[in-house]
Amino acid sequence: MTRPLIGISTYLEASVRWGVWDMPATLLPAGYSRLVRESGGLAVLLPPDAPDAAPEVVSRLDAVVVAGGPDVDPARYGAGRDPRTGPPAPERDAWEAALIGAALDSDTPLLGICRGMQLLNVAFGGTLTQHLDGHTGPDGATGVFGSHPVTPVAGTLYASLVPGECAVPTYHHQAVDRIGPGLVASAHAADGTVEAVERPGPGWVLGVQWHPEAGDDLRVMRALVDAAAAVPAG
Repeated sequence: MTRPLIGISTYLEASVRWGVWDMPATLLPAGYSRLVRESGGLAVLLPPDAPDAAPEVVSRLDAVVVAGGPDVDPARYGAGRDPRTGPPAPERDAWEAALIGAALDSDTPLLGICRGMQLLNVAFGGTLTQHLDGHTGPDGATGVFGSHPVTPVAGTLYASLVPGECAVPTYHHQAVDRIGPGLVASAHAADGTVEAVERPGPGWVLGVQWHPEAGDDLRVMRALVDAAAAVPAG
């Protein structure tokens, strides 16, 4: 049986060290490919490219994952820059927005993770809260995932995958503000933060605010892989 091919967007970093080298690199935390592999898929990494290449790339994939990463440029949703918002990543914003558009146009199953969920919401015309407290590491620690419970919204795709409250690995300081037309919230944190969004109806489009690749719960990724396997070839 051929395993579905799952494309995952990557970071573009100006300086990365390995061995004797210090060079520009495209990279991704290993948890993403591990999660795809353990969920029954084959992972392929998608470095930033020209946005007009996205339809051709997506046409060769069975599903797309837009990974976590830097803050989305607030200019994309018509907002001024909060001083706490990180530096822009224009190449990645443009590339991942094009991947999202190509996946939606072709009904390719699509999962957004953290930044990926935020960019998905922006692609649908939504906005973001540029800073909130309490969703990073324990006691605000940096570089350490926190954990908190999320509660599904009854009747949603996410609720069909994870029917009850579940603790998730989390690390973010931005979140969905106004939900984009065509999306609905499908999970919340205890403080009301939107923790998952999805597009109702046919197709498979889901975004989660947390980092499943930092944990061992396969339910969301396995559902994406299963959806990818169910899409007819061509």
